[in-house]
Amino acid sequence: MLINVPETVVADALRGIAAAHPALTVDVENRVVLRRDAPVAGQVGLVSGGGSGHEPLHAGFVGPGMLSAACPGEVFTSPVPDQMVRAAAAVDGGAGVLFVVKNYTGDVLNFDMAAELAEDEGVTIAKVLVDDDVAVTDSLYTAGRRGTGATLFVEKIAGAAAAEGQTLERVEAIARQVNGSARSFGVALTACSTPAKGSPTFELPPGELELGVGIHGEPGRERRAMMTSREIADYAVDVVLEDLRPTSPVLLLVNGMGATPLLELYGFNAEVHRVLAERGVPVARTLVGNYVTSLDMAGCSVTLCQVDEELLRLWDAPVDTAALRWGC
Repeated sequence: MLINVPETVVADALRGIAAAHPALTVDVENRVVLRRDAPVAGQVGLVSGGGSGHEPLHAGFVGPGMLSAACPGEVFTSPVPDQMVRAAAAVDGGAGVLFVVKNYTGDVLNFDMAAELAEDEGVTIAKVLVDDDVAVTDSLYTAGRRGTGATLFVEKIAGAAAAEGQTLERVEAIARQVNGSARSFGVALTACSTPAKGSPTFELPPGELELGVGIHGEPGRERRAMMTSREIADYAVDVVLEDLRPTSPVLLLVNGMGATPLLELYGFNAEVHRVLAERGVPVARTLVGNYVTSLDMAGCSVTLCQVDEELLRLWDAPVDTAALRWGC
C-alpha cells in the first residue's frame, strides 16, 4: 500500500487534501474539512461525514453548491460527535445546519448525539438519513437499508437548495425527497483491504462476484460465478427498478468501488443505459466514475434517482468541489 504506517493514513490524506485544494480549510488535528468561506451568512450549512476509505466521499464534496463541511473518521469507522459539533459551529451562518447521515449504526448514533450537543450550543440542527441500498434490509453495520450512492445526490441537490438561500425546513424536505426517490445496488468483483489489516477483509474466490455488496465489504444477496458486464447490468438495474418503479426521468450514477478503471465503468454504463431503454426509463443525466468507493475494491454500483423539474434544476446548478464541478 502507498502509505507510511496505518496509524497515520487519515491524517496524511488530510494534509494532502489541504495541499491540493486551497479553497478548503482542513483541520487535520480535529478531523474537519470546511469551505474556506464558511460560515456563509443566511445560508443553511450542510455537514456530512463517515469513515474514511470511501473517497472522494465526503471531503471531496465540500465547496460551493454542495457540502459546507465534512467529518472524516478512521477507515470504515464513524467520526466522533466532537467533530460534527465543531463542523456545525463552524458553518452555522444563522440559518441552521443540516446533517446528512448514511444509515450505518455508528454514524446514526454519533450524529444524533452531535445534534443534541450542537443544539445545546445554540445551533439549529435538522437531519436526513440516507438509506438507498436495496440489496439487503439489515447488515453487519446497519439496522435497515444501507446508505450508499444516493448520498451524492442528496448532498448535491440539497447543497444547491442551500446555495439559493432556501430555509432549513425546505432544504431538509428536498434532501428527504431525494433519498426517498433514490435506490442503489452494488457488485464486488474483489474484496477490499484496509490499511490496518493489510489483506482482504473478506474472502471472494477468483472467478466469483458478490451481488449486493456493501461499501464496507458487507455481504450481499448472493455469490455467483463471474458474469459479463451485460449480465451484471441486467441484474442490478432490474433489482433497483423492482423497488423504485420510476414514473419520471432518472438521474443515473454508475459508480466505481475504487479499483475498477473508467474503461470498464463506461462500458458498464452503456449496458445500464441499454437496460433502462429496454425498460422504458428515460435518463435525464448520467454521472460515471469513482465517487462512493470502498478502498481498493473492484466493482461497481448503480444508483437511480427519480427527479422532477425542481430536482433536475438543482442537480444542474453550479457546484465547485474537489471531486464534482460544473457551471462555475
